[in-house]
Amino acid sequence: MTAALDHGEPGAVPERTFPLIFARRVPVTADFYEKLGFTRHSQNPPTGEPTYVGLRRGAAEIAVVDTSWPAARYGGAAGQGLRFEMFVLVRDLDTTLEKLGADGIPLLRGPVDMPWGERIAYVADPDGNPVALAASTHTA
Repeated sequence: MTAALDHGEPGAVPERTFPLIFARRVPVTADFYEKLGFTRHSQNPPTGEPTYVGLRRGAAEIAVVDTSWPAARYGGAAGQGLRFEMFVLVRDLDTTLEKLGADGIPLLRGPVDMPWGERIAYVADPDGNPVALAASTHTA
């Protein structure tokens, strides 16, 4: 059994974890995720062109950072091509797709009703990464 890392007293470290999304244009990518219901809670620098934007949607968090981040922090490089897939639940898939389409967001795959009760479609974020959008097909 692996021992957990010691973070001192219980509650001393906030129970948070979130992915960093490497983006060529941080403000454009942050705006895209705001269209999906994320809210900006932090930005660096505080004014002007950000190189870091923290976003929340309910309990979920993501951060959008400039592609120079990995080289500056740990000597790595952001990969090319598809780097991740995000999965976002939405209330009304068709309405969400209409709004995103009106904003010029590329549709990668149109809606499909899945046997487990979700309707799923794929769009691309500003760097071309796939974002699955899903809504329940169950009615209350």
